[in-house]
Amino acid sequence: MFLKATLLLGLAVLGIHVWAIEMEFVDISKDLDYFAVSVEFAVAWFNSGNTEEQAYKLLEVRRAQQKSWTMIYLMELDLGRTVCKKHDEDIDKCPLQESPGERKLNCTFIVDSRPWFTQFTLLNSTCQQI
Repeated sequence: MFLKATLLLGLAVLGIHVWAIEMEFVDISKDLDYFAVSVEFAVAWFNSGNTEEQAYKLLEVRRAQQKSWTMIYLMELDLGRTVCKKHDEDIDKCPLQESPGERKLNCTFIVDSRPWFTQFTLLNSTCQQI
């Protein structure tokens, strides 16, 4: 009897582990509404935490992925430093800085999105100059 219970428990744990592995990131459309809002959040979060005076704007979405069965998005974005200040309005229309102040970054963000509550949580971010 004990052997059967141990075997059953082992199979249950194995099943949960296999199910968790299947919850990987999968490619999605860059135009998906909730993804697009999450991108805006990530760029705004980057600008608010950045110590530079100039704002960065989105240049390109290189990767758009969603974790299966969740609203967690993984995004790889190219950002460029603009001539505008961080708190200026409509940063998307600001021109990029040109040499010598030109700076472009490639950033990866993971955002947990709850758009129906207007709640976004940055789970991870990394940036490097390109």
